[in-house]
Amino acid sequence: MVSLLFDSPPLDLQLANDEIHIWCTSLDHPGSLVDKLVCTLSIDERARAGRYYFDKDRKRFIIRHGILRMILGRYLRAEPSELKFCYGRNGKPMLADTFGNGPVSFSMSSSEGLALYAFTRNREIGVDVECVRDIPEMDRLVELIFSAMEVHVYRALPKHLKREAFFACWTRKEACLKVTGEGLSRSLDKFELTVDPGEPPSLLGIDGDQKSACQWSLHDLKPALGFAAAVAAEDRSWRLRYWR
Repeated sequence: MVSLLFDSPPLDLQLANDEIHIWCTSLDHPGSLVDKLVCTLSIDERARAGRYYFDKDRKRFIIRHGILRMILGRYLRAEPSELKFCYGRNGKPMLADTFGNGPVSFSMSSSEGLALYAFTRNREIGVDVECVRDIPEMDRLVELIFSAMEVHVYRALPKHLKREAFFACWTRKEACLKVTGEGLSRSLDKFELTVDPGEPPSLLGIDGDQKSACQWSLHDLKPALGFAAAVAAEDRSWRLRYWR
């Protein structure tokens, strides 16, 4: 169930320059919606959907990308099927055309049937969501993707807080990778973050540079019970709104 923090959007939906909108939706919907959304996808997106072996995964891909188009269409006052996308140097998707009163930046993520989208204007943005679950090799993963400082803080945490800390830090790092558009071209341990669940999320350094980290800001999200999520964006002068 989506968190009560998320509300139904107004008919006259507006995305102000100082706002970041977070949308949350289930990816498990009836076939009638799948049929409607597949008609909005590009030829390439339909081909990608067709390459999924399992029907459930194919439908989730269609819903994830179709809903992205529907939301963007509302912001841009455009037909979802008319939207065209291009990709940055590291494969970050973006709108190929500019509509309305300034470009819309977006990011999306999904995990275990839940999708999260982030939208803003005139700034880069990244969002990530993960289903919180037991991972037998969690301590080994910490050694691989956390910085030395983060590993030290993680090890000092009580056992009952370690899973929460792991997924909070993981989603924050993934959101940072997406906002910079670097994907896997940069190691996760190059982003140094707060780890203790009792501390507010903060980007402390990028490749050891504290000054460059100051231009980005982080916010934890609670989209649904059993999920961790984070959004990262340029500058700090923005406010969040939540839609479902």
